[in-house]
Amino acid sequence: MITRKNATISKFIIHKVGNKHNDTKNAFSDKEVHFDEESYELMLPFLLRPFGSVVQSYRFNHHSNVALNEINSYAKSIFSDEDSFVETSKNIVKHLYEQSDSAQIKTGDVLVALFEGIEFKEMVTNAIGIFKIENKTNFFQTYLENNSYDVLVQQGISSKKVDKGCLILNQSDMEGNIILSVDNNSYDAQYWLDKFLNIKYADDMNNHTHNYLDMCSEFSTEILKTSYGEQERNIFLAKTIDYFKENEIINVENFKEEIFTEEKHIQLFEDFKKEYESEQNVLLRNQFDLAEAVVKKDKKKIKTDIKLDTNIQIKLDIDAPDAAQEYLERGFDEEKKMYYYKVFFNAEG
Repeated sequence: MITRKNATISKFIIHKVGNKHNDTKNAFSDKEVHFDEESYELMLPFLLRPFGSVVQSYRFNHHSNVALNEINSYAKSIFSDEDSFVETSKNIVKHLYEQSDSAQIKTGDVLVALFEGIEFKEMVTNAIGIFKIENKTNFFQTYLENNSYDVLVQQGISSKKVDKGCLILNQSDMEGNIILSVDNNSYDAQYWLDKFLNIKYADDMNNHTHNYLDMCSEFSTEILKTSYGEQERNIFLAKTIDYFKENEIINVENFKEEIFTEEKHIQLFEDFKKEYESEQNVLLRNQFDLAEAVVKKDKKKIKTDIKLDTNIQIKLDIDAPDAAQEYLERGFDEEKKMYYYKVFFNAEG
């Protein structure tokens, strides 16, 4: 995640990208935008705000040589020669256009910006931002005509959030330039990340933590819920989050010993882990440093509700790992021929 309190926009340009599948063309600007004070004060946070909560970063990827990655090449061109900004921004749009290989890829405005004063992990750097605006918002415009006010509907860009955006930092590690990305209109997951940017997650603690939590979540749904029911699934998830909150270093063998009480469950977990690694093409480390920010973010995505076919839901607290085991009982009523949950409590909240 970045800090933008000292950030500024030094260069900015707008183009329009078409869709070759629909035979709509690109439209290019020849000059940079020069903001008035009001539009600048609105544009800067609009572009950078989404990256303030991004915890995972990416690196450029290529099947043979990362130097051949198009966006990597264009970024290096701008960083090394800011006078190339306008022409290079046009090449970025042309490359984006070439990825529109289906009718569902939307046309839109492409904003390319050069930022100064971006703070990332106590480093201050410049960065290139590429943003695609795919959706326009209707708004009412009032105007005065013949001494009376009238109204018309116009379309414009909402200042609330960008549809797609990336931030390429002029800072690198052993894997290359650090890249942040957001996609709030992810109708085609491959279009932005894989085809246009061609990036992969960094091989760091953030990615290791995310992959392991994602695997545990999938295991809870595909194996535990299917074989043992929602209660067992939620108990496992609550214990998993509790383990991650209590340990700065995640050791897989220690994790299995603390979470599982039966050998058969350990075997199911190990088999699923191998299957997950193969299907997702990832390697889950046997030991890694915990990324606390990733745990906080991913925890919000985990659903622990038990939804019943009788229009009743039981909401469990994922931060209370023992509650579902101690205060919730599942059984079968022979008279009604229905399953039931029995909930114990001292007082209603």
